[in-house]
Amino acid sequence: MFAYEIATARRADLIREAADYRLAREAKKARRAASSRSRESGGALVTSQRSRFTPAA
Repeated sequence: MFAYEIATARRADLIREAADYRLAREAKKARRAASSRSRESGGALVTSQRSRFTPAA
């Protein structure tokens, strides 16, 4: 009986983990779609090269 309870708990954990993974994947996909829509509408992405590198001595 104990092995059955462990297996049931493990199964529940795996189902929860899979649901979290799917939710994260969908959020990433939605963020990517929103980003591409903003670029298509003419929104410019401004990136500063200064913030990437440390100043030279």
